[in-house]
Amino acid sequence: MLNFDADVIVVGAGPTGLMLAGELRLAGVETVVLDRLAEPMKQSRALGFSARAIEEFDQRGLLPRFGEVQTIPFGHFGGLPIDYRVLEGGSYGARGKPQSLTESILAAWATELGAVVHRNHEVTGLSAGADGVELDVATPEGAKRLRARYVAGCDGARSSVRKLAGIDFPGTDPTIEMWFADVAGCDLQLRFAGERVPGGMVMVLPLGPEVQRVILYERGTTRPGGDAPSFSDVAAAWNRLTGEDISGGKPLWTSYTTDTSRQAAEYRRGRVFLLGDAAHIHLPIGAQGMSAGIGDAMNLGWKLGAEINGYAPADLLDTYHSERHPVGARVLTNTLAQRLLYLGGEEMDPMREVLAELLAYEEAQRLLVGMVTGLDIRYDVGDGDHPLLGKRLPDVELVGDFGAAGTANAFQFLHAGRGMVLDLADNEKLRKVASPWTDRVDVITTSSRPAGVLEDVDAALVRPDGYIAWIGTGGSEGTGLPEALARWFGAAA
Repeated sequence: MLNFDADVIVVGAGPTGLMLAGELRLAGVETVVLDRLAEPMKQSRALGFSARAIEEFDQRGLLPRFGEVQTIPFGHFGGLPIDYRVLEGGSYGARGKPQSLTESILAAWATELGAVVHRNHEVTGLSAGADGVELDVATPEGAKRLRARYVAGCDGARSSVRKLAGIDFPGTDPTIEMWFADVAGCDLQLRFAGERVPGGMVMVLPLGPEVQRVILYERGTTRPGGDAPSFSDVAAAWNRLTGEDISGGKPLWTSYTTDTSRQAAEYRRGRVFLLGDAAHIHLPIGAQGMSAGIGDAMNLGWKLGAEINGYAPADLLDTYHSERHPVGARVLTNTLAQRLLYLGGEEMDPMREVLAELLAYEEAQRLLVGMVTGLDIRYDVGDGDHPLLGKRLPDVELVGDFGAAGTANAFQFLHAGRGMVLDLADNEKLRKVASPWTDRVDVITTSSRPAGVLEDVDAALVRPDGYIAWIGTGGSEGTGLPEALARWFGAAA
């Protein structure tokens, strides 16, 4: 297979696929995106994204495109309230940013960088070989066969890529349904975190002037078939649960979701990768699904770019599965736990009482907030005992020769999707150690250490996805830095 239509074909033009396309283009990788839909979805299941996704968008300079981003300070775990500000940067996520907006912003960014998006293109066949992947694609012009070095399946829960690649998708079948409807003209009291009521749970979220989303779960309700419930079904259930009549409202959209929880057994099989809902599905709680997909794209994009550009170490692509599969598994575990707490009946009251007692302790709150937001993700990046090693870089203010202001936020130096060495002690010897990798890693020197979590750090190696891969302290002049650079960025130039 010598001729390729692209270095990477991304299947699926949702937030995950578009984020991956942008990441690949930052690395200079020729990228084509295919989507079976003729135009983007106008409805939005997700109405925001997590605290970690806020940071990830900021790391690529995308956050200003969303306008003012208001965050939700208070959230819950299984219906038990928590102040998410217990962690620095913690929140229950961005408020009022529908998935349709996120997709349009990511589509504009990816295409500005040179990604090509083809809509009304459905993948019908896949054949992976030692040197590339062939896709059979149904298009408006007829059947085509496209070739790429790699294929990324970002095509949702019913992923054609996953099925055609023969990757198992084990998990649990649905046991409950949650219904929702976007309705105008009802003026209901907002219920951001949901409210447990006799017989189930109800939630009300704002969507815009005079438009609200109602979400409900009614224990014991079953429906034949897999179509969305009618608005009359939703209104009747809402009345039974709350005593409120919404039948006179104007329905704009109805849909439903289940508690099906499944995770791909392999995130990588040879030259085929799975991301987002193609890799993991679960009950939507706390915007974790879309946000986990964004994290998948941030993790894989720079690694695939390094491989295609010829400097990746031999096992770099394997770390996509080893790092992201545990993250997805943790999302499935916590959403299943929350489903039991949130939607279970009186039999769960003892568990709720015990957990409420535990949540009086800040450490317990920090654990659950970190889990739901993704702010506590930690990768195995090698030896070392510094508490920040393998964790995300905080967006600290750096002081140095950074233009007229003399300061810059750390995330600014990740906009280009490159790694960086933070020289926080103005150490010439350390910069010399890093110099053979400056074709793919930027060296940023400050005139003083930032206050806070980095105040004891002399230097740090930060991966393009914002995770710290090496830390030097105690007058470090770069011991261990060449090995860390080689592990993540390949041999010196």
